[in-house]
Order: sequence, then structure tokens, then C-alpha cells
Amino acid sequence: MGKKRTLQQLTIKDNFMFTTVMTDEANCLGFLERALDMQIDHVVVDKEKSLIYHPDYHGIRLDVYAKGISKAFNIEMQIQPKHNLPRRTRYYHDQIDMCELCPSEGYETLPEAYVIFVCDFDPFGDRKYRYTFEEICKETNSPLQNGRHTIFLSTKGTNESEVPEELVELLHYIDAEETVFSEDYGDSYVRQLQKSVHDIKNNRQMEERFMMIEELMQEEFQAGKEEGKQEGIQQKGKAEALRAAVLDIFNIRHITSDAITHLLDNTSDTKILTEMHHTAIACSNAEEFLDRFNSQNTDQ
Repeated sequence: MGKKRTLQQLTIKDNFMFTTVMTDEANCLGFLERALDMQIDHVVVDKEKSLIYHPDYHGIRLDVYAKGISKAFNIEMQIQPKHNLPRRTRYYHDQIDMCELCPSEGYETLPEAYVIFVCDFDPFGDRKYRYTFEEICKETNSPLQNGRHTIFLSTKGTNESEVPEELVELLHYIDAEETVFSEDYGDSYVRQLQKSVHDIKNNRQMEERFMMIEELMQEEFQAGKEEGKQEGIQQKGKAEALRAAVLDIFNIRHITSDAITHLLDNTSDTKILTEMHHTAIACSNAEEFLDRFNSQNTDQ
């Protein structure tokens, strides 16, 4: 993490701001109706499951957990593309089920579960504003009807004619990166969100909360860096040990080769070094080793 941000610099797409705005139930209801294209009677936002720091939630948790009649919703803003995003949805669906299923109740009491990711990028590259996933049978194309719905919204869509205008307007607002209050939007719901952002930025209590979250995130980042350093040291030590083991084999067999030495000196990947070690054990001279090693790596 670089220079610390201030609350005034945030836009709706920042995780802290988005989550804080959506903990207002009127804002959350309007968002869900646009995201899912359905009428929702009411929602209750569980503020204890949003904007929290807890090790069970992989550190800082900045998402929105809300409940309606026979429905549960989890909403999270995604700024950077992540290769594991589809698998990440499994974690949130499991969290909903764990929260909603009481020990004395049957599975039929589980609500319809909606996991919604708001992406400031196109997660699948098809230029859609909305991607909706539900589980189906491969052989018959029949829906599983297990109540799990996964929705990815994208601010980079281009298919305006296929989705409601209100959703497009909302996603355009999120994409705009506005840091100041503006009346440019015709949609009353977007203006409502703008006002919420403005009010949050002028709330001293929210500023203190943001500073606390930033501090926790900074500490988490530094801890991660330190852990990564230690892993790097361990990895380096393992690579050096493997390199030495390969050289020992060649020394015992009185094999010398500039090509092999160059290869070892320029390889730090422990997987490749392990492969080299196995190859060295099986070979009686440098030429055989290089032929086998190059052949194995060409085939991969």
C-alpha cells in the first residue's frame, strides 16, 4: 500500500464507501432491485457482518450482508480483476448458508441466496453489464433449483438494450469516479447515492472509522509482506539445497559442463530444480542429462 488516502478522496467504487453507503437500507434496496431486476418488499442490512475486522473473514471484511423475505444477499465491490473471482463466490454462498441454517431446521428453510459482485472491469470479456449464473444439469439443461444465484455486474458493459436503463445509469455512476457532489444524473436513485456519499464525507464519526480501517489494512499489508519475505527466504534456501544436490551428483560422477552450470545458476524454480535432480540421478554423462532435460521441458 502507498500513501494513505483520506475520506474526501473516496468515490462510490471504493470498498469502504460502497459498503458504508449500502448499509443504509433504502440505498441497499434500490441497488438490489436494479441489480436483480426484481421487486423487493424490504431488506434488513446486517451491519455486524459488514465493515468489520475479523480473522475468520480473512482479515478486513468490506461487503454488504442483507436479508429480505426468504432471501439473503451478499454484495461486494471488486476494483481489480482477480483470477479466482468465480471460486470466491463459493465462500460467500457458504457464509450465507452457515448464517441462515439453524441446527434444528431442515435445508428447506434456507433462503434464496444472491451473491453479487460489482466489478469495475469486465470479468468475462463479453461486454455485458450483468452476468447471471445458476447451477444447471449438464445432460438435461435442467436447473438444480438449489437457491443459489451468482451475479456479476460490470461497469464496462455495452449492451444497453438488454438491461434496464436504471441499471446502466447506476453502473455509469459507479464507473465515473466522481469525488464531488453533482446533480448531473437524471436518475433519482443515483442522486440519492450521491447525497449519501456527500453526507458520509462530512461525518466526523465516519472519518474516524475510515482511518481505523485504513490502519488495520496497512497492518495487514505489512504482515503479508513480512510473511512473503519469510516464504521467499525459505524458497531460496530450498532452491540452493536442490542446486547443491545436483552438483554433488555430478561431482561424484566426475561430470563437468559449463552448460549445466549455467542452467543451474539461472534456475530458481524449485519445481524445475527438483526435475533436474531426478534427471541427474538417472544420467551418466552431461550430454545425456541435457538431452533428457531439454526433451522433458520441450514436451511440457
